[in-house]
Amino acid sequence: MQPLFKFCRQLFNDSDRLMALMLLSLHAMLIWGEVGNLHRALFLCHYGCFLLWQPVMRQTKTLSWQAVILIVVGAAVTMFFTSWWVTAFWMAGLFALIGGRIFSGESARDRLPNILASSYLLAILLLWVVPKLLGANDDLAAAEFLLIYFLPILPLTILFLSAKHKSETQTPNIDFFYTLLIFLLTLIVILGSFAIGVIWKIHYIKLLIVAVMGLASTLVVLSWLWNPSATFSGLELLMSRYLLSLGLPFEQWIRQIARHAEFESTADKFLQAAMRELAALNWVSGLMWEVEHAKHQLGDATPFISTFSFQQLHLTLYSRWQFSPAMYLHVQLLTQILGEFYEAKRREETISQNTYMQTFYETGSRLTHDIKNILQSLGTLTAAAAMPNSAEDDVRLIELIKKQLPRLGQRLAATLTKLEHPSVEKKQQAKVAIWWKNFKQLNTHQQVQFESPASLPKADIDPEVLDSVVDNLLQNALEKTKLEANTIIKVTLMPSKHFCLEVTDTGSAMPSDVAEQLFKSHVSSKNGLGVGLYHAAQQAMQAGYELSLVDNRNGEVRFRLEMVAAEPVV
Repeated sequence: MQPLFKFCRQLFNDSDRLMALMLLSLHAMLIWGEVGNLHRALFLCHYGCFLLWQPVMRQTKTLSWQAVILIVVGAAVTMFFTSWWVTAFWMAGLFALIGGRIFSGESARDRLPNILASSYLLAILLLWVVPKLLGANDDLAAAEFLLIYFLPILPLTILFLSAKHKSETQTPNIDFFYTLLIFLLTLIVILGSFAIGVIWKIHYIKLLIVAVMGLASTLVVLSWLWNPSATFSGLELLMSRYLLSLGLPFEQWIRQIARHAEFESTADKFLQAAMRELAALNWVSGLMWEVEHAKHQLGDATPFISTFSFQQLHLTLYSRWQFSPAMYLHVQLLTQILGEFYEAKRREETISQNTYMQTFYETGSRLTHDIKNILQSLGTLTAAAAMPNSAEDDVRLIELIKKQLPRLGQRLAATLTKLEHPSVEKKQQAKVAIWWKNFKQLNTHQQVQFESPASLPKADIDPEVLDSVVDNLLQNALEKTKLEANTIIKVTLMPSKHFCLEVTDTGSAMPSDVAEQLFKSHVSSKNGLGVGLYHAAQQAMQAGYELSLVDNRNGEVRFRLEMVAAEPVV
């Protein structure tokens, strides 16, 4: 009992199996149920299988009482007022529903059941039903045995194909355009065959050949006229222009919208200008649109209302007459283009605002970084002054403070000037020898080793930038000595024609992920590396220097600051 229940559940959950049962019940009705109660019983069986298979409504959908009445009345009328004409039109509809799904199949296996079902319906329609309409049964008497006993092999094959290959999750789908086209072509074949048979009184096989070949020739001519050559686009271009130019030339609308998008400064002004263009069309009476909970109205309201929505833009269009389906699609396309331009303008405003805020952020971060370095230098002098020294050391300390305090005051004044006028930056020039002497004097009391060649570079440098960047490297290394004892820090001025300086420490290496993002973005770590170095690298790059991490291994972490350009990089 359980295997039977499982088989029935699989049967009713598979659309291809239900289609095969529907075709088999149709075949039985056509062959053995022409009249009497057997015809009604077979029709109800076929009609029930059709309702279970039909792709319009899902099986799990709850039917309304109107739908139930329509189904019952349709079954009663068809069952008691049946004829070969009704059967022909019914089969043409089935052929259209199944044939329209062939073009939307995902793979050859998915399309195969529909191809077999369409082949069966077309064969039984042309070789059994249409001859019944014409009374030409004798013309196909030789093929009657094949139609009765061999043609049902096609729907029986669908049962095995579906059980073996079809996936469990099936989504019924229907392509309205292809379904309508196939239905109309099928009706042309049926009515054409009937008209030719009544008028010419020829053998049915010849009649069928004439009808099918005539339809095929017509389709070939239409397909050639659709796109005949590269120089003449044919019906395809005419159809495209018709669909795109209902009410106004499509190119003119695009040109006007693009012009407003180029010259209007804000998204709201662009939207108002575009709505005025839309309201100027002769078939538009008024407009009402809502953006970010703000409603605007233009023109007069009419009973003919069409609504369109695109992201945050909601448009209500009042037309002078009711739109046709083609006209509605055309207006929907126009409003979608308008919405795309509006969203582009909003993104442009957002990017501009983000750029403005990023400029303030980078300027503030850089100045904060400079002030931090100045305070660290003051802290170094303060620490040196607080240390107990001899009278001779005090004299040297006083001389150092006299030299460095004016220099730190100049740096602080320059930083305040940048704060007041962030867009104006003056580049200072100094010799490497003077800067190197002052830098060593300022950091004499630090646990730092200084090395330099006998002949210093003759290039001019920017002392403000070097003070800021090198102080940052040095302070980061000094912070590491607090965490790792016996760390040696070395500042080396390299023997080179241009300025090149290296800061090396013997501490532990940075993690690889931190080192990769060190100069690209803000990176936090336990010893403070990352945030300051990011701004230091940006400042160095703008001044014509390159800050890089040359070595990063345990016992040797080396940074290099090197001049790469004579002019600042903008």
